[in-house]
Amino acid sequence: MGLGPFGQRPWGTFDDGVTRPRHMAYVEPTPRRIRVTLAGETIADSRGAALLYETGYLPAYYFPVADVRTDLLMPADRARESPVLGQATSWSVRVGDRVADGVAFGWQEAPPGAPPVSGLLTFVFDEMDAWYEEDEQILGHPNDPYHRIDIRASSRNVRLSHGGTVIAESGRPALLFETGMMPRYYLPAEDFVAELVPSDLQSRCAYKGVASYFSVKVGDEVLPDLVWSYPDPRPEAAAIRGALAPFDERLDVDVDGERQPRFDTPWSRPEFLRSGARAPMRN
Repeated sequence: MGLGPFGQRPWGTFDDGVTRPRHMAYVEPTPRRIRVTLAGETIADSRGAALLYETGYLPAYYFPVADVRTDLLMPADRARESPVLGQATSWSVRVGDRVADGVAFGWQEAPPGAPPVSGLLTFVFDEMDAWYEEDEQILGHPNDPYHRIDIRASSRNVRLSHGGTVIAESGRPALLFETGMMPRYYLPAEDFVAELVPSDLQSRCAYKGVASYFSVKVGDEVLPDLVWSYPDPRPEAAAIRGALAPFDERLDVDVDGERQPRFDTPWSRPEFLRSGARAPMRN
């Protein structure tokens, strides 16, 4: 995803001798036990699941058919197609009176040259009630073992402003570096001088946990859902507990007096988070 080597906008540069395919797919086994539930039933439970990576999409867990409750599946006509893997077959899942339409799919026979995905099934992540790695529930999307976050205490001076009005300034930010993403600046809440208005919005990150949002009042203008915080982060993100991070895409950000470039991302548009959209997932 994002700025990674095979993402939509690689940050680095390939050497001249490499021709990068426009679209790639890669599958590998995972040593983790993976389970998924719906309406109180375990739909799949596998110690032999696989992770499928595809250019521009988040990784997805796929299950061997033998580890799926196929008795709960019904054929569906929801179309899914991949430039590498071809046309997928889709199923709905019925548990009692509850039907999740077209949420399961897989490639019964992948085209020549494709990775070995034939005979594997997956489910639309958000349409299931819960996913588990071993006995811990995962949030948002499958965890990518090649994706990490690093949080570093810093003494850089970070100033956030909008239209010339300072929103926050801090000489003690925490910088969060996440694979494939630009750095995010987490500032202590007490270093915000603008009025913060609690929002009803929440989002879930597989690596950091559940985020709460705040709008920011600047004069008579309200900047909706501009900053977020993790009040109870996952253990690997404990260092940013209670700190606030802004969408740099929507503000002027100066670091040690140097104006930072604004990058055009989906989060540049305030309505993106409330649209129900998210980083693309093949499932």
